[in-house]
Amino acid sequence: MGEKKKILVAMSGGVDSSTTAALLKNEGHEVIGVTMQLWDYANTTAGCCTLEDVSDARRVAERIGIPHYVVNYMGVFKKYIIEDFIKKYSAGLTPNPCILCNQFVKFNFLLKRTMELGADFLATGHYASIKKSESDGRYYLTKAADSSKDQSYFLFPLTQRELSRLMFPLGMMSKEEVRAAACSFGLDVADKPDSQDICFVSGGDYRDFIKTYSDVESGEGEIVDMDGNVLGYHGGVYSFTVGQRRGLGISGNDKPLYVVKVEPKTNRVYVGGEEELYRTTLLAKDMVWATEPLKGHREVKARIRHRHTESEATVKTQPGNKAVVVFKKRQRAMTPGQAVVLYDGDMVLGGGWISEVQ
Repeated sequence: MGEKKKILVAMSGGVDSSTTAALLKNEGHEVIGVTMQLWDYANTTAGCCTLEDVSDARRVAERIGIPHYVVNYMGVFKKYIIEDFIKKYSAGLTPNPCILCNQFVKFNFLLKRTMELGADFLATGHYASIKKSESDGRYYLTKAADSSKDQSYFLFPLTQRELSRLMFPLGMMSKEEVRAAACSFGLDVADKPDSQDICFVSGGDYRDFIKTYSDVESGEGEIVDMDGNVLGYHGGVYSFTVGQRRGLGISGNDKPLYVVKVEPKTNRVYVGGEEELYRTTLLAKDMVWATEPLKGHREVKARIRHRHTESEATVKTQPGNKAVVVFKKRQRAMTPGQAVVLYDGDMVLGGGWISEVQ
């Protein structure tokens, strides 16, 4: 980009967002660093919501010579992310709060703040790319060059409005290149480990989080096999997710058992052998399309979780902003509440939330 721009950079205190800010500053752009306060710093030691992370972001901003601000989005985060997280687990679903945080916090409220400040773009340290088509002038989200770090799955809800005002400077870089760049800029966070857990769940156990921050009742129910035979009992469907093996509290079985289905209406958790986890068809709701809904039956590659390698499938849209995705090969542990993201090569076509599995 030859023309100098005014760019707001979302700085979490990690190496990726810090390097993003340094790269843009080095290119001569007017860069403003912003760190979002999303959760109570005093009650967490995880993720991107600690005082240490805020301090790291501030030191990086001082090092590269840009202004830095902290914005309080705790109320927004609680409403759109925390409450949704608890509600979905209580309903027997497995939510993905990182996608919703991108959709509602980073690329909605923070993007609005970007516009209010008169900035041209909002930049983040995500590993993905945005390309503008010469033929139709539209923007498309594509995978990162480093497939091991690609985060396009988490960004599928982005529409033309957001894509036209976003920048992902790390999209063509590997993690090693990013750390090397951070070293060259003299950033203290160059060797800082990546955050692995859900940012607001300290200790990594979401069950304890739900018990602490909600009034969800245990609601003892049955653990049954696929024929309905009672094998044991549980203290709440929120403690289970499809594919789970550990923590079932069932003994005396000849083979490993996995959670196959969570049924909140009957308060039952169905378990079975690993072969029971494989399915071919899912129904997705709340679809978001890169440009417009696909027509007819469309051959795509579909990914059902972040670490899943996308597989060949056919998608057909349904009334009510839904879609049916049928895989050519059976997929393991397709999980209601998670996202399914559709690709054409490296380009994201759209995605939605898995509501049913067949």
